[in-house]
Amino acid sequence: MTQTPFHDLDAYLALPRLTGLVLSPDGTRLVTAIATLNAERTAYVSALWEIDPTGQKPARRLTRSAKGESAAVFTSTGDLLFTSARPDPDATADGKDDAKAALWQLPATGGEARLIASAVGGLGHPLAARRTGVISVSAPLLPSADGFADDGALRKARRQSKVKAILHDGYPVRYWDHDLGPGQPRRVVADLATLPGEPISPPEPSDESATPGGPLDLRLITGTGWQLHEHSADLNPDGTLLATSWEVGEPGAAWRSTLRLVDTTTGEQRVLVDDPDADCDHPVFSPDGGRVAFLRTTIATPASAPVTRAAVVPLDGGTPQILADEWDRWPASLTWLPDGSGLVVTADADGRGPVFLMTLGDSVAVEPVTSDDATYTDVCVSPGGTALYALRTSYLSPPQPVRIDLAAFLASGTAGSRTPVPPVDLPSPVANPVLPGRLRELETAASDGSRVRAWLALPDSAAPETPAPLLLWVHGGPLNSWNAWSWRWNPWLMVAAGYAVLLPDPALSTGYGQDFVQRGWGRWGAEPYTDLMAITDAAEALPEIDQERTAAMGGSFGGYMANWIAGHTDRFKAIVTHAGLWALDQFGPTTDAGYYWHRELTPEMALANSPHRHVGEIRTPMLVIHGDHDYRVPIGEGLRLWYELLSASGLPAAPDGSTVHRFLYFPDENHWVLQPQHAKVWYQTVLAFLGEHVLGQPAQWPTTLG
Repeated sequence: MTQTPFHDLDAYLALPRLTGLVLSPDGTRLVTAIATLNAERTAYVSALWEIDPTGQKPARRLTRSAKGESAAVFTSTGDLLFTSARPDPDATADGKDDAKAALWQLPATGGEARLIASAVGGLGHPLAARRTGVISVSAPLLPSADGFADDGALRKARRQSKVKAILHDGYPVRYWDHDLGPGQPRRVVADLATLPGEPISPPEPSDESATPGGPLDLRLITGTGWQLHEHSADLNPDGTLLATSWEVGEPGAAWRSTLRLVDTTTGEQRVLVDDPDADCDHPVFSPDGGRVAFLRTTIATPASAPVTRAAVVPLDGGTPQILADEWDRWPASLTWLPDGSGLVVTADADGRGPVFLMTLGDSVAVEPVTSDDATYTDVCVSPGGTALYALRTSYLSPPQPVRIDLAAFLASGTAGSRTPVPPVDLPSPVANPVLPGRLRELETAASDGSRVRAWLALPDSAAPETPAPLLLWVHGGPLNSWNAWSWRWNPWLMVAAGYAVLLPDPALSTGYGQDFVQRGWGRWGAEPYTDLMAITDAAEALPEIDQERTAAMGGSFGGYMANWIAGHTDRFKAIVTHAGLWALDQFGPTTDAGYYWHRELTPEMALANSPHRHVGEIRTPMLVIHGDHDYRVPIGEGLRLWYELLSASGLPAAPDGSTVHRFLYFPDENHWVLQPQHAKVWYQTVLAFLGEHVLGQPAQWPTTLG
């Protein structure tokens, strides 16, 4: 048997991970980030690498620091901006290690990067105008702060008084894995043309009352509040306007995204799009600056699933034009062609994520530019519109940079009749790892006749004479699809242990049309469940699958489905539920965005679809996993599941307290469990639990658990 990195968790964790892609204004440079383990193997640190768009030169490393670099963006002159908490080499070190991310500039001509702006609360989300030196970053300031200096003084007073309390006047109060506040996000602008030739050191981290550091003059252009919570924004070509999503309050502690334009000189604002029936976000200025493309997602109700469409609005306002409303896919990203004649769009489609071209005109044509078994992200368009650059990923490969010949695609026919083109691999800083098995596609018909498909990852040893045990792995979301490589939820680690891993897209999955989402909307325990059982039946019918040795697992919504499966069938030998929803009446008000879930589930629907009502029917050993810092699916779900599993399930604990069930608890982890050594413990524990109940092996629990 060929040994691969997936046979050794330490080797797997050490694999470099490539994320993000940006293209210089002249089209001659691509930059990506590579994350690698630190020396202690306890965290990942990112560095920026340059990739040759022509594919002639090998990739080269641009940055190196213990803190790492991220959020790269090119300026109009080709300099590279990025954020990092690395220490400034021109500052006096004081031994503190609590620096926040600051803004750095790496000249296009080469040399050392220099710090150009910092703030006590940190800086992030940099943007750069395409034709001028105007840039914008986000900065969290305390709500009562009258500028950066005041913010520093207030933070210093809080620190010295050891006050961590936060006073809220709205919702939400936390997000995913962190408390919101006391700082509130604001947008800041500056002009790189004002930079002096010599660097100016920032304030020492201990001097929280100081003004922002670095030579760049930062100007606030938005006020206090949570309107920019999780916002998306873009600068127009000359940097005079910022288009941003802007949250507005709705009844019932809900929020809705609108679009606003902010004058970067005066800070004056005006509403660009305010659609009471939809969230509007991800604005992108057209090349001439006269239009803004954006994503419009309808506000869901218990009767109607959301619908996402691309739209364009003139800068002077007016009614937005919904693009290709008849196209039955949900666009996920928008990139303008240089001449403004169309948009390059990505969208989930049939277990993949192709690149599409949306040609604008009296009628809007949408056609696939790619047609392989892959998903594309971070699409960049060359200045002349002849090529696309993107990251290509699938379950056969982690993200890798590619070039797509857009000119050849356009020349292959007229709009609506063109032929997709294959991508060309670019020299990557990261090699693809050798896989421990093979991948195939599987589909079946659900009970209502709907087509249900899945990826099936098989060990090399799986054959009719040596069938493999089956692991059903349910994705989260639920508006999601198994269509891209995941470092956190990686099936090949399970394949290396001998399992065939089934990755299905049941009802509610994206990429199969609106009706496929709608048929599971508000019916989590109905069609999503029966779809999963139908595709599992199809997998078990394969001669290389051992239908007597099966297990199921999932995280988030997949954890919900694992809990539902446990109470509705005993066909599996073991079930693993990670961050799973258990009692929906409890979950709705305690998750970090309760209003969102109430858009889908009425109290009656939540009760009808709640797994906790079926705890008495559970006959399968369960491994429950939860992190205390998970605010999307709060720890109360895991704690209540564990208590009721031991006291009321069909496999209750024995009088001496022993049980076949297990609870893996992470006091300082979030929804995903991201610390490398915790991820290792996660997989070790899951494999030990499955080995015990599916393979009949003695459980070998991680030694680090004591």
